[in-house]
This record gives sequence, structure tokens and C-alpha cells, in this order.
Amino acid sequence: MGRPSPGFVLAITRSTGWRRLGLAWLAGAVGALAMPPYGFLPALAVSLSVAVWLIDGAGAERTALRRVWPCVLIGWAWGFGYLTAGLWWLGQAFLVEADEFLWAMPLGVIGLPFALGLFYGAGFGAAGLLWARGPARIAALAFGIGAAEWLRGHLFTGFPWNTLGMALAQNLWTLQWGAAIGLYGLTILAVLICAAPATLATGSHPRSRFGPSAAAAIALVGMALYGALQLGPPDPVVTGVRLRLVQPNLPQDAKFRPENRADIVDRYIELSQRPTEGGEPEPTHIVWPESAFPFLIQRDPDALAKVAAGLKPGQHLITGAARAEEPLPGERLRYFNAVMVIGADGRISDSYDKVHLVPFGEYLPAPLDAALRASGLRQFVAIPGGFSAGTLAAQRILTVPGLPPVAATICYEAIFPHAILPATAASVPRPPGLILNVTNDAWFGDTPGPRQHLAQARLRAVEEGLPLVRDANTGISAVIDPHGRIVAQTALDTETWLDADLPTRIVGGTLYGQFGDAAFALMLAACLGGALTARLRA
Repeated sequence: MGRPSPGFVLAITRSTGWRRLGLAWLAGAVGALAMPPYGFLPALAVSLSVAVWLIDGAGAERTALRRVWPCVLIGWAWGFGYLTAGLWWLGQAFLVEADEFLWAMPLGVIGLPFALGLFYGAGFGAAGLLWARGPARIAALAFGIGAAEWLRGHLFTGFPWNTLGMALAQNLWTLQWGAAIGLYGLTILAVLICAAPATLATGSHPRSRFGPSAAAAIALVGMALYGALQLGPPDPVVTGVRLRLVQPNLPQDAKFRPENRADIVDRYIELSQRPTEGGEPEPTHIVWPESAFPFLIQRDPDALAKVAAGLKPGQHLITGAARAEEPLPGERLRYFNAVMVIGADGRISDSYDKVHLVPFGEYLPAPLDAALRASGLRQFVAIPGGFSAGTLAAQRILTVPGLPPVAATICYEAIFPHAILPATAASVPRPPGLILNVTNDAWFGDTPGPRQHLAQARLRAVEEGLPLVRDANTGISAVIDPHGRIVAQTALDTETWLDADLPTRIVGGTLYGQFGDAAFALMLAACLGGALTARLRA
């Protein structure tokens, strides 16, 4: 007979019905405390340990196939709680134009986590099929959650926000593992480490009881030591480059009003021309955030000339801006969310169109588009017909005079692992030298949202071995080196500017940059193999 479990564990394992689902929801919600900006890793250990005990109870006397449905429900409830607690700040966006969108707040705050919880339901169901008493069930859970998180990040346009691997991506030392195994590899490790304490209360033998937690502690210490060794002196900087990131702190409800166009342009120019402090060199490159103008600057020669006149000779501006493309006969005007490069001569020398648009924010999904518009609804951004996505074939590295090749991303494009560099990046004469991320987080106010966005973009820098230059309308703007060290950053909801040098890239790149999710696939296969072997033996 196995070692008796403590009373509280027995209460969890023996729970049924709505009580079981309520415990799963609450456990998931507790796990969200491990995400930015809180970063409390023990919360995820509590959360996943409870998940293990719930699955223990769901399948105590059942065959694997009969265990699946209860595990699916547990996983759905766990994911629903986790995402509700981690994404509640999405409701802030519905308050920007409350007269038009307030009614839809429950769809974003409750409906989205409710639907995305199905991924965790599928993952817990897969774990239930592999479930066996003993430490191997931790591997089964890691396989199920790891696969579910990867699918959540790829299916239906993908939404890898607050993937569990972010629990290990906030400490600078453990963050370094992102360069080898990426976000989804970190997710596997996060589940293996944080679910291991579940065996302390249920192990039948000292080795199976204490072994997983001891292994998890050793792994966590080993990760930290490896990361500390990877961090040497500050990365060198690119000579002849001085960046100025302009953060205008424009309220969202005023940012897109055409009547504010002159004042907005004047604010950008005034911040761009502020004198440097402490005898620092003049900026060579100025960055403005996503959708900087409430008009099409490419079609406004006077405004374009005014912007160019605000640049000093040799300076270049990189700015977010909406772009329009002449339609073919019978088609409507197409709009793109773009990044443009503007020189002191007023010429737009290069641009990039956002590929990965935000559903319901920048466009209405095709299957629902006609029906939603017929009912008078539109996407958050008031562009006629919504933005069009740039094509993958046109996605390219930006050419900016005086800078290494720039891998441009707009807004939440920076949350997608191994999607930062276009397929054509390998064919350019020089490899990319930095990741540029222009964004507008004003939609979400002073909530965890902007902080979570920054943390995820920071992990992209480590994965790819490239410095990150991030300019946000209301913050947080930052320059981050390829090891994830924040060189300089601004405060949230502050009108300011940030001058900084550009760190150099990691020579030779990173393992993750070269092989993507190959390490994650091997880790997933290892978890599957270990869990399946234990299940067959049982």
C-alpha cells in the first residue's frame, strides 16, 4: 500500500462535480501569479500540484479511456482560471470607446479565456491517457501542457500570451535558456519543475516521494548557474549609432482623432529635438511608436515635409504609420499597419507591413466579417474595412541607413517565438542586427498588460541573440541587449524620450535561432516516452 496522503490532498483528489471544477479554476488562477509582473514561481508549483492531485482523483479507479473526459474538464477549468486571472486587463481596451464596445467586455475578459481553456482541456486529457501512479505522471502532465501550449500559439492565428514558460523567463539567469530551447522548451521545464512537489504528498516510497522535488531543485539551481555563467560583461555597442526612442504618452481616445493631427506631429517633433543630457552625442536614429499619426503621412506632403524638417542632417526616423495601397479595379482601398523609414530629405526609403494582425482589434475574421458588419460592429481600430495583412512573401528586413539590418515587428508580433525573422533573412548580405518593436499599449492602461508584453518581447531578444529596441506610445519603451539585460527603459504612462546606444548581436547566433523548436520537440518526445513507458508497465 502507498503512503497515506495528507487530509487536504485527499480532499482534493476525492472532490467531484462542480467542487472539482471550482478547485481546478482556483488552482489555475493562482498559477497566474507566476506571470509578469509578479513572477512568483511558487504560485505555479501550488497550481500544478493541485492539478496533479485532481487528475489523480479523476482517474483513480478508471481505465485510461474513461479517465479522459474528467481530465478534459479539469484541464479546461484550470486553463479558464489561469487565463482569466492572467488576462483580466484586456477589459481596459473595451473602456477606451465604452459607448461602442463596453457591451462586448465579457466576451474579451470571460469569453476568450473560456475558449482558450479548451487547449488545456485537450492537454490534460492527453495527460490522463498516459497517467500512471508515481513520478512519471509529472512527465505526462508536461507532455500534455507542452503540446497544448504549442497548439495555442499556432492554431487560429495563434495566441501564445502568458505561455507557462514565461514563469522561468523573468529571472535573468534562467532566461538564458531561451537561447537554446525557446519559450516552449521553457514551458516543458516549468511544468516538470513546478509539478514535482505534488509527489511529496503522494509518494509511496522515499525515492518516488522526494526524488522528483530533489531533481526539480537541482534542475532549477543548474539552470541558474548556467545562466549566470552565460552573462559576462555588458555587450559592446554598435559604433556610430545613437538611438532616441520617443514616448509621447498620447491618450488612446485622442490618438486617432484627425483634428489632433497638427498637435500630435508637433509633440513628436518637440520630443525628438530635445537637447541631449550630460554631453551625450546627438541621436543618429529616432524611433516613433506604432500608428504614430491619425492620418496617412505618405499622402500628406506638407506633414511629411514638416517631419523631415524636424530631422537634422544625417538623422533617420523609423516610425509606425498607417499606409494605404491603391486598389485594383473594383476593390476597396487597402490599409496596412506599417513601419516606415524617413530621411531628412523627406523620402520614405523603406517600409514593412504588419503580417500578424490582431483579430477583432485590427480586422474582423473572414468567416464573421460580413455578419458582424451587417449588425453594425467593427474592429477596435477605426479603419474602413480594417487593416490588411502584409504577405509573408513581402515580409523583409528593413534597410535603415547607418543601422545593421532591422527585423521589424509591430505590436504583438513580438510575442511569437521563431517568427521574428522572415524566411528571406538568410538571403540578405548581412544578418539582422536588431529587433525593432513599435507598439501602442495605451489600450491597456496601467495594468499588467504592458509589462507582460515587454517581458515576452525581451525573451525574443534572447532566443534570437539580437538586441531589442522597443518604442511604445505610453510605455514601456526599452533597449535590451541580446542576453535580456535592460540597458535603458522608460516608466509607464510618461511623456518622455530615451537615448541609448545599440548593443551588438551575438556573433554566430543562438541554437534556438538556428533550429527553432527542435529542442522542444525532443523534450516533448522524451516526456511522452517516459510517461508511456510507465503507463505500459502499470
